[in-house]
Amino acid sequence: MRTAAHVACHSYSPDTICKREPDVKLSNLALALLAMLTLVGCQPTVYLMPTPEALRSGEHDPFAANPEAQQKNQVTVAYATNRLPVGLRHQRGYVTLYDDNIRLGAAQVRIGTEQLSAEELYAQSTTAAREFPIPLTLEQAVELGQLDAEDEIAAPPAQLQAFFDTLNNALERSVDKDLVVYVHGANNNFYRSMAQGAQYHHFTGRNSVILVYSWPSAESFLRYAVDVNNARASAPVFARLLDLLARHTQARHIDVLAYSAGAQIVSPALAQLRQSYADEDVASLQKRLRLGEVYFAAPDVDFVPFLDDLYTYIGMPKHVTLATNPGDFVLALAAGEHGVSRAGAPDTDELTEEERQALIAATREMPFDVIWVEPDLIPGLGRRSHSFWYDHPWISTDVLLQFLYHARPAQRGLVAWENETQARVWYFPPDYPQRVDAAINQLKAAGR
Repeated sequence: MRTAAHVACHSYSPDTICKREPDVKLSNLALALLAMLTLVGCQPTVYLMPTPEALRSGEHDPFAANPEAQQKNQVTVAYATNRLPVGLRHQRGYVTLYDDNIRLGAAQVRIGTEQLSAEELYAQSTTAAREFPIPLTLEQAVELGQLDAEDEIAAPPAQLQAFFDTLNNALERSVDKDLVVYVHGANNNFYRSMAQGAQYHHFTGRNSVILVYSWPSAESFLRYAVDVNNARASAPVFARLLDLLARHTQARHIDVLAYSAGAQIVSPALAQLRQSYADEDVASLQKRLRLGEVYFAAPDVDFVPFLDDLYTYIGMPKHVTLATNPGDFVLALAAGEHGVSRAGAPDTDELTEEERQALIAATREMPFDVIWVEPDLIPGLGRRSHSFWYDHPWISTDVLLQFLYHARPAQRGLVAWENETQARVWYFPPDYPQRVDAAINQLKAAGR
């Protein structure tokens, strides 16, 4: 007897093939299930990003600090999502539909095929000349608890304790005591967001604890407007999540890496969080929330409102970083859609003179760094690159060093371009590989 199980959307498999056996007669129930599975979304396989520059010379090996992690090809990342769920709790899938509730769990991701040994994965993860592409597969997502919109953050439901216990145990065992929260961009399904978080975790030497916030992206560039609406609605949900994590985890700092349209969530969420504690000074709020690094990679968010949000919450995190590529093709399309430039490819002509002076002052006097990703200076970087933070080995190295060491740009090997009448920006010099080797040695010597 054929059942709805014959209708499969393999969003967890390396091939992510959606198919239906042609001889199946679908009942109304099966049709409903098929519609729901379609909402889960199928996207191309995520392959392991290029090896970061710092791991290519053999001089620096983050995996050496955690040798047990080299013995298997599976990694675990925590997740939080306000997507609606499907399936059993121990084998969750999540659809594209928005929800006010936050669901928390753990996802297991395999790096490579079952035939790839842990030794081979290590070798391919520490070389520039990778011999073959390495797929990432979401094997299991286990939902551990749920925070409803009406639940108190200070006193969450008792069933959430299993999640906090799991997360705190991971932090206790981890070399890096920070919790890194990754917020993906548009056109992402649940599988893709977990895979992106898993590959970042892998290249920390598996020394950092990662939590992926998977917001309900519609998973198609043709439905970009849906993503914009869902991102806007998700900002207060994300603010609640940060407050929840600060109250109930033992993380030394909570760091945030926001990619592309993820900035449409993180930027207003930080401003909302600051406003919700308007009666507290910034120093006490930083101590309460323990926000560390906030990094906006190619942020797809309106430039001027991004700056307005920044001035609202600046000082609440330890540092804020804006990584931009003026030739970013995806952000050029987004600017056409929105009618204004994006923070990741900003047009300063949109600023008044007062706003221009405020931005100059922010780059010089505030804990705010602008990284100018200049393709002419970075070998192998496409002029229109949008995914540079993980696609290019120089830039992924810089991101890793910032989060692992809380190091400022000059300490990471970057160089400042500054003019007294313009904003200070940081760039990758042509001799970056040599500079970053020296920078890592200095950071290690300083006990960072």
